[in-house]
Amino acid sequence: MAANSQWLVWALLSAVFAAATAVLAKAGVQQVDADLATLLRTLVITALLAGFVAIGGKWRNPLSLPPATLGLLAASALATGASWVCYFRALKLGDASRVAAMDKLSLALVAVFALVFLHEKLDLRGWLGVALVVAGIVLLGLRR
Repeated sequence: MAANSQWLVWALLSAVFAAATAVLAKAGVQQVDADLATLLRTLVITALLAGFVAIGGKWRNPLSLPPATLGLLAASALATGASWVCYFRALKLGDASRVAAMDKLSLALVAVFALVFLHEKLDLRGWLGVALVVAGIVLLGLRR
């Protein structure tokens, strides 16, 4: 596979694991506080990623990174944490399929944020695709 299309494999795997996350988390959060569940999940993720970095020989002193990089990664971490806390609280209260659908509204927000902050542009077909996905999400998430 060409290097410029490897992103697609990783993106599809991300979707598969995100789907598994919703179902497994919904089942797992039944008997525990959502915030504690998020913490436990985060500890497992931290251990897994530490192993990847160590085995891959990828460790470097974070303080050697440019301050702007550290700031952006810290802001991203805070956004991730907030997302996870909200996601697990929603899973505790709602159906996994509805919560996951509403969570995917992030697709439209990414398109807007990428346009505003990264100057990434979608063509008409791209915006139509975003609109259709949003319509589908709304239909899925708002069903009774």
